[in-house]
Amino acid sequence: MESQKGTPGPERDPGAPMIEIDANSGFCFGVVTAIEKAEAELARGERLACLGDIVHNASEVERLRLRGLSTITHGDLADLRGSTVLLRAHGEPPTTYDLLRRNNNRIIDATCPVVLRLQRRIKQAYDQAKERIASGETRDMPLILIYGKQGHAEVNGLVGQTDGTAVVIQDASALDGLDLDRDILLYSQTTKSIDGFRHVVEEIRKRKRKGGFEYFDTICRQVATRSEKIKGFAASHDTIIFVSGAKSSNGRVLLEECRKVNPRTYAVTDAGGLRTEWLEGARRIGICGATSTPAWLMEEVAGRVRTLTGT
Repeated sequence: MESQKGTPGPERDPGAPMIEIDANSGFCFGVVTAIEKAEAELARGERLACLGDIVHNASEVERLRLRGLSTITHGDLADLRGSTVLLRAHGEPPTTYDLLRRNNNRIIDATCPVVLRLQRRIKQAYDQAKERIASGETRDMPLILIYGKQGHAEVNGLVGQTDGTAVVIQDASALDGLDLDRDILLYSQTTKSIDGFRHVVEEIRKRKRKGGFEYFDTICRQVATRSEKIKGFAASHDTIIFVSGAKSSNGRVLLEECRKVNPRTYAVTDAGGLRTEWLEGARRIGICGATSTPAWLMEEVAGRVRTLTGT
């Protein structure tokens, strides 16, 4: 039996199904860094609050809660003073930093480096545009578009770099009603689909009659390449158990990618969601998950699969 891709486990019954965990699934490096920072602070016995769920996985949030990590919301910030607050990998707008510092809170910034670079890039473009207007070089602000999910934490942080003026588009249909003859700067949420971004670019090109257009592919390749990799993994197994938190956008996308190539793909949030009938007749059972799914949780699910299949 194999407990991890490429890693042989104990000798198994030749008639038992092979159970394999996808080596490419699990936390991206941004989430790993955020959790490591939280664990280091908690190990010192310090009180620590995270602004929003540290990762979109209830099991991992609960594991860290038991170690002392509390979760707060933006609504709590106005009354928060003298505390230590972790900003998760998704990033935050400048107003969040200003409020925390004004109230004498200590910040542990765990913004993913890829997201941080994108924030700085958008802010620089926005500030330069304001300078050109102030100097009389131009009268019009460019239309800053962000291809992303409306209301997503990362997207909120990106829009915040423009004092709230950037426009979020979830797909090409959102271009309807926008003045596309203005100069346009297009960026992408780091976890969006490359194909979706390219489609938006082509739609703008088709509709635009005048004005400048610059676009920046700011999608994280570590996340983007998972779609192809996970499809290959799903296609090579009889049954797929996909492990992901209910709040994970990335999880919903990758789950559908698995289902495209393997109709025997079943989603669970933890081992308790497994059903015996899903595993019947399967010779190769694959366990995989989202960028927000911890490795330990996939291991637990694999262990439960072994119990249900008698391996």
